[in-house]
Amino acid sequence: FAGYISQVLKNYTDHACDGEYVSLRCPHRTTISIQSSFYGRIVPSHQMCPSRYPHSYATLIKEDVACSVGTSLQKMLDECQDKRSCQFLVNSRLFGADPCPGTGKYLIVWYKCRPNEYKSKVACEDDKLRLSCKKSMVIAIYSAIFGRTQGGSLECPYQSLGMPMIECQSATALQLMIKRCHGKRSCSIYASTYEFGEPCYPGIRKHLNVIYTCDNTPFLLPVDETQPPAPNSSMEPVGVSTEMALLSNILAAYAFVT
Repeated sequence: FAGYISQVLKNYTDHACDGEYVSLRCPHRTTISIQSSFYGRIVPSHQMCPSRYPHSYATLIKEDVACSVGTSLQKMLDECQDKRSCQFLVNSRLFGADPCPGTGKYLIVWYKCRPNEYKSKVACEDDKLRLSCKKSMVIAIYSAIFGRTQGGSLECPYQSLGMPMIECQSATALQLMIKRCHGKRSCSIYASTYEFGEPCYPGIRKHLNVIYTCDNTPFLLPVDETQPPAPNSSMEPVGVSTEMALLSNILAAYAFVT
């Protein structure tokens, strides 16, 4: 169980060179949520996806390391969004006009695994947020934002007080909501700076927006909605922190006792 929770708390990264298959997969009862995508080349071929041409031929063509295709995100959304899994062959024809003919390219995709069914609740600053599930069901936190987003919230209209609209969010909201509510049938928390800290300039009215799901099994699927991570050399999914690993062990014990 702890390993399963660790798996779905990750930001996933997958990549494939031209001529290779890219394959995205999510656990049972979740679907793919594309976060970002890149197709092109921004590093030399000796660092990633070496040229398949003989070295003597490759030296005749100057490799373009400032090459990107603007349609890669939309293509990934078309192919994979909201599916359990997807797989296709990577080549320049998929993405329209080739911006750098003769240069071997690669695809990098950042994605998450989103629960199939979820609920959303909002509390304005200093109000209490209450989450609850039916009997024999427990809460799994999917995302949490405390602060102010550009889209705002209809429940908590923005009061400018002469200040411009600025997006600001707490960096610890998700972790706090998981610790406070995950695995419980009900929980409550104040949408206050005492709980979440002050992520905004003074005078900006904030709100807490939590997305969660209820399930009657211990195999719950909390996933954060932070920005996709920068690509790394190994292209492996980014792991959870020590705190998240400890939390997973606690949840495993809770499920066993239940």
